[in-house]
Amino acid sequence: MAVYSQGRQKNAYITGAAARNIDVKRALEERPDFHTLKDYESEAKKESKMGMSFLYIMFLTTALVVMGYVLISYLKLQSEITTMVDDIAVYETTLNNLTLANDDEYSKMETAVDYEEIRKIAIEELGMVYASENQIITYTRENSDYVRQLNDLSD
Repeated sequence: MAVYSQGRQKNAYITGAAARNIDVKRALEERPDFHTLKDYESEAKKESKMGMSFLYIMFLTTALVVMGYVLISYLKLQSEITTMVDDIAVYETTLNNLTLANDDEYSKMETAVDYEEIRKIAIEELGMVYASENQIITYTRENSDYVRQLNDLSD
């Protein structure tokens, strides 16, 4: 059997059994990245020991507790807000109902009072009369909401 060699010589042929006899143990020992099984076991132990230290576990635990507290507080606030919104809706409904009832009562009172009847009774039965021109006194206010009468006005 002839095998074409792709080395430096382009036209060189190797005849016969072309495979080399390789000493596997020796080849593994000569490789620069050769590690024994013991080396791998010791590295695995080191990595497992160094993976999570006590401080790292404490940090994660603390972070988890803080996140849990924040989450529970957030949910509690959301619940309180929802309750308050529901209460506000109830209060608004109550206010609207009371306002309507108040307006109804006010209109009933307004319609129940007959001003013409009051004027008639005041003039006919009680003898009241309208003021004449000489009885009306005008005055000026000095930025006040009320007027005090210090003297008798009927001179």
